[in-house]
Amino acid sequence: LRLLPQQTYLRAETAAASGALERKRNVLCCLIARILKAEKQLHVDNLVFRVLDACRKGGCGPGLQLPRFCCHSVDVLSCVLHLLHQGCLRRQQGRPQVLEF
Repeated sequence: LRLLPQQTYLRAETAAASGALERKRNVLCCLIARILKAEKQLHVDNLVFRVLDACRKGGCGPGLQLPRFCCHSVDVLSCVLHLLHQGCLRRQQGRPQVLEF
């Protein structure tokens, strides 16, 4: 019998990946909130386009510089649903494709 030490590097990689995903989600949620605060209301397709454009450029106007990272529409829509569930966003009555902050 041999006693092997626990493999901590696997847990470290999992924690690092989890932290990176959480940071990405936070950045996307901040972008969504910032864009909707400025526009008051926006069609969900237009919102997704603006968030993807901001991720590609690495910022959303003056004063907000973000690290450039790969982002897909699924990521943005997932964050939109998360913010809707939290109550930060709402859909317009009669027009559920239009979002309001």
